Amino acid sequence: MTPQLPPPRAAEVSRQTGETSVAVTLALDGQGAPDGIAVDSGVPFLDHLLTAAARHGRFGLRMRVRGDLCRGAHHTAEDAGLGLGEAVRVALCGAGGGAVGDAAPGVARFGDATVPMDDALVMAAVDLGGRPFFAAAGIAGREAAGGFEPALFLELCRALATAGHLGLHLRVLAGDDTHHVLEAAAKSLGVALRRAWAPDPAACGAGGPVSTKGPVRMQVR
Repeated sequence: MTPQLPPPRAAEVSRQTGETSVAVTLALDGQGAPDGIAVDSGVPFLDHLLTAAARHGRFGLRMRVRGDLCRGAHHTAEDAGLGLGEAVRVALCGAGGGAVGDAAPGVARFGDATVPMDDALVMAAVDLGGRPFFAAAGIAGREAAGGFEPALFLELCRALATAGHLGLHLRVLAGDDTHHVLEAAAKSLGVALRRAWAPDPAACGAGGPVSTKGPVRMQVR
């Protein structure tokens, strides 16, 4: 019997706090892309990075964020990442989103990409194993690009990893121009995500996630 691949995977989530309002529509398998990519956060360079990630990750993304930009863009970037991470988890695991520690079912699980952008070369690696973790090297402390602080991209990625229950590593291998480094990072993130959540016929046939542990239940005290 031929293993059945999962149906088109998509999610719509919204977040409302005293600091931000976030609405995200995500289509992992690219329905409507690239016309299905529209990001409006009120922070143009952040829109540019998220659009680059979606376009090169070949997934549909519509996101609208309204945040307290009068206090800076930190909350906007962080909550955009939380909204995107929640959408990833719902698209992969269903309405409940799965528990922390549960690997996403029916997918390759691991994905990585090394992307050049002129002088910049950035590697991203993703694990959809259910354990939130984020680490980056070579981005913090750089000068702003177009008024956009690199720390904001790190906040978005950290929030994405936390809400998406995924492991994410970013490493700058080369690059002096901050714009090029951040754009290469966004593109490599998109490609790595696409490769990690690609349907895996073997995993689908096995009826469970690619993991030696099976479902893991973690208790937070």
